[in-house]
Amino acid sequence: MNSTTDTPHVLSIDHVDLVRNGRALLDDVSLTVRRGEHWVLLGANGAGKSTLLGLCGALTHPTRGTVEVLGKRLGRVDMRELRTHIGHVNPRHRLDVPLTVRDVVLTGLTNTPEFPPRWAPTEQQRERADELVAALGMTRHADSVWPTLSQGERGRALIARALMGEPSLLLLDEPATGLDLAAREILLSAVDGARLAHPELSSILVTHHLEEIPTSTTHAVLIRDGRLTAAGPVQEVLTTERISAAFDHPITITRGNGRWTAQSS
Repeated sequence: MNSTTDTPHVLSIDHVDLVRNGRALLDDVSLTVRRGEHWVLLGANGAGKSTLLGLCGALTHPTRGTVEVLGKRLGRVDMRELRTHIGHVNPRHRLDVPLTVRDVVLTGLTNTPEFPPRWAPTEQQRERADELVAALGMTRHADSVWPTLSQGERGRALIARALMGEPSLLLLDEPATGLDLAAREILLSAVDGARLAHPELSSILVTHHLEEIPTSTTHAVLIRDGRLTAAGPVQEVLTTERISAAFDHPITITRGNGRWTAQSS
């Protein structure tokens, strides 16, 4: 994995507020993510998950407090260069040109939706793209164009794209959105496989469904109304009491075979 720092912390958020148009979107948020940790960020719609992920991905600056991503403090670093070390999986990825799966994966090198003018991948980079396509179970779709893919196939292609640049931090923004049961399970298995294959990688997965948490998840953070209500090892955070408080609703949590389920109490 590429690295911009030797620190064991890939992410350090310290007493951060984020205010937009007079409204506090994040309030006194502190969080530390270390190398090799895999976090899930849980909260209801509008709780602040996407806003917090924007800080983690070096897309926005805090109003107050400090954010260090891969050892670089936001506000003192070239954000565009820093983002080249961060893989971002967004199921709403927009693509106006009908690229093949292989070419979509290769755009992870340029961090652009399409190939930039006068840029072409090397043979070695193409081989690396094919390796990632295979690892995500997409070899038979390598030459398929984007509009012909299912949502689940696109999700796996986007994970391969995010890994193409050998990131130190992988962000997955509700990657199972819109998937049926089988497609969701295939995607979550792909996430587990990618984490296993890249032991130095750290990741944060955002969701509001406990059923979408991969078995390889090590830590969890709960957010409500822009404030973190709990953060730590996953088995300590994902409890009936804490989930009920975060979602402001009585919810019973159960765990089996490394996966979580939620049911209204």
